[in-house]
Amino acid sequence: MNTPERDRELGHAEDADGIEEYDNALPTWWVGLFIGCIVWAGFYAVDYHGANGRSQTGEYAAEVAAAAVKWPAPQPVAASPSAGGTADDPVLVAAGKEVFATTCVGCHGATATGGVGPNLKDTTWIHGGKLGDITKVVNEGVPAKGMITWGPILGPEKVAQVSSYVHGLGGGQ
Repeated sequence: MNTPERDRELGHAEDADGIEEYDNALPTWWVGLFIGCIVWAGFYAVDYHGANGRSQTGEYAAEVAAAAVKWPAPQPVAASPSAGGTADDPVLVAAGKEVFATTCVGCHGATATGGVGPNLKDTTWIHGGKLGDITKVVNEGVPAKGMITWGPILGPEKVAQVSSYVHGLGGGQ
């Protein structure tokens, strides 16, 4: 009966600081476990990416959809009858003046002629002077210039009111 040679030194001790390396076969249980893992990984990959229709992309899309339902993105709101009137409605503009006095005066000044923020009575409008442009700026803010996002803080009704007021200051188009 011929038995395989065991514990045969490969002679690398001089190159490896005196550490000997043996040329022994791996244990059968280890080889079986390794092959079993490879087979299981193949079945898992087919199941995960094909059979059940699950994938990382699908799970990500489901999480994004669930987050969109739980935390909807704020929508720009223009002055409309549902928000309390039209852009030139005196009631809407008066309510907007109150909102302006409590939230915008610190940066744009009591007379809206500027300060930290730009002048709102001149004809030069950085982001556009149309009602939709003003509403977008109030709603989304201008973080690069230091203006915070007011939409989630004020809500759609107050955004429409203050946008109508600012539009009527004379610089709007």
